[in-house]
Amino acid sequence: MIWGFEGLVAIGRVVYRAWWRRSRWVRCRRSWRGGLIRQLADPAAAALSHDLLEDLVAEQGRELLRRLLQAHLDLRAMRERRAALRARRGAGGAGMIGVDEVVRRRLESGHHRQLATIVGTVTVTRCAWRAPGAANLYPADAALSLPAGRHSAGLARLAVREAVRGSFDAAKAAITSRCGPVIGKRQLEEAVVAAAADIDAFYAQQIPLPRTAEELLVISVDGKGVVMRPEGLRPATRQAAERHRATFRTRLASGEKPCRKRMAMLGVVYDAVPAPRRGHDVIAVPGGRSGDRPARSGPAARSKWLCGSVSADPGEVIAKVFDQAEARDPRHARTWVVLIDGARHQLGLIRAEAARRGVAIHIVIDVIHVLEYLWKAAWCLHAGGDPVAEGWVAAHALSVLAGRVEDAAAALDAQATAAGLGPGRRGGVDAAVRYLRGNAAFLRYDEALVAGWPIATGVIEGACRHLVNDRLDITGARWGLAGAEAVLTLRAVIANGDFDAYWRFHRAQEHRRVHQTRYQAELDLTA
Repeated sequence: MIWGFEGLVAIGRVVYRAWWRRSRWVRCRRSWRGGLIRQLADPAAAALSHDLLEDLVAEQGRELLRRLLQAHLDLRAMRERRAALRARRGAGGAGMIGVDEVVRRRLESGHHRQLATIVGTVTVTRCAWRAPGAANLYPADAALSLPAGRHSAGLARLAVREAVRGSFDAAKAAITSRCGPVIGKRQLEEAVVAAAADIDAFYAQQIPLPRTAEELLVISVDGKGVVMRPEGLRPATRQAAERHRATFRTRLASGEKPCRKRMAMLGVVYDAVPAPRRGHDVIAVPGGRSGDRPARSGPAARSKWLCGSVSADPGEVIAKVFDQAEARDPRHARTWVVLIDGARHQLGLIRAEAARRGVAIHIVIDVIHVLEYLWKAAWCLHAGGDPVAEGWVAAHALSVLAGRVEDAAAALDAQATAAGLGPGRRGGVDAAVRYLRGNAAFLRYDEALVAGWPIATGVIEGACRHLVNDRLDITGARWGLAGAEAVLTLRAVIANGDFDAYWRFHRAQEHRRVHQTRYQAELDLTA
């Protein structure tokens, strides 16, 4: 048989590619054997301590895993090219149709892209379907569900886990120690922001487990300031910061505010079985408890659900909290208890949201805030450090817990007058009297205790400390709006115990956005 020149060239290409793939596989296998195994079998390794052996195995083992991943990707690329060529020959010219309805009939192999993974950076080789004036389509990208950027989903997940519990610098150092230099600080921040994109959609499609009508449905909200970069401040705060002129160079003057914080709004919803109590179960009588009857515990929080936002307005966060509450009690058959700290702005938003939804709520102001006002009044009537002040506060607090709010306010006013306190010395007493009388409608602790309701905002206060203070308020942190929002919302998802489920949902959404929206049809073999 006489071969033409083009036939000989084609045969030569096939032989060369087969030899190259074979030699590459052999080289990889030899390097694996000649790397980690040879070093461990070498007599010199017998002199290494266990920590040096650990370092050797960890470093070389990661490289071994990277090469295995690379070899698998190369194998898939080879199979893809063979399958595409067979399809074209068998169908007389195949094509790929995108959402732009352009048929791409030109097939090119050897297109490369880098992918940073938890075992190192690998190269993904795949085929491209092309047409003049149209963007390329890469079916292998969809099959592998590759991200739009350089960093893999596993690396993004690790970045989220590390970044939400410590600084971005510490997260980068931890990832580099485990995976090598696969991601920079800016890319890490971008990965965290992208990872939080589907949190609202995730919770919108969740259906909470049903509860009995006897269980309480408790709502609580609170705000916490976060130090922001100037561009992340709300307009009013940014304008105040621009107008601000510091009194001192090295510190703030008394009452002076730096105008550098943006309020993060947090909310919590939880279920609780009623636990009736009396005032003496909350605060010991002056002189202490006798010990004949132990104090009864309050209602325990169950199935806590947290949310928060730095970018959204407080009303939007309160609406999310009510959404979660209505999902738990769509028919409004349960008792809704709302715990707040007395902030008028929050109170107005809560009452407006409840009225809009037609749900009856029972608002209770946190008893801890009442105690703080009583302690301020106590220092107007007692010397600093006087142990008698504690019994004095307890006596007035028990009066408030018994529902005698007006009596407690009148008693404070009378004691200050009897002590002859002038206007400059009775500020704490006057503040406590105003607080008690102004919020008397929300201080019906006698009814709340008999009904078994919670009367303290410890759950939301703890959430503020955990979600905000432990991460967003670390020393020296100044936040951009997108980064603060992402870290706060992801910490809430993790605190809710939903991160694994959320990540599966997020990956499905990413696949749809990056790949499924690009293709109108799969490989069309009908030409």
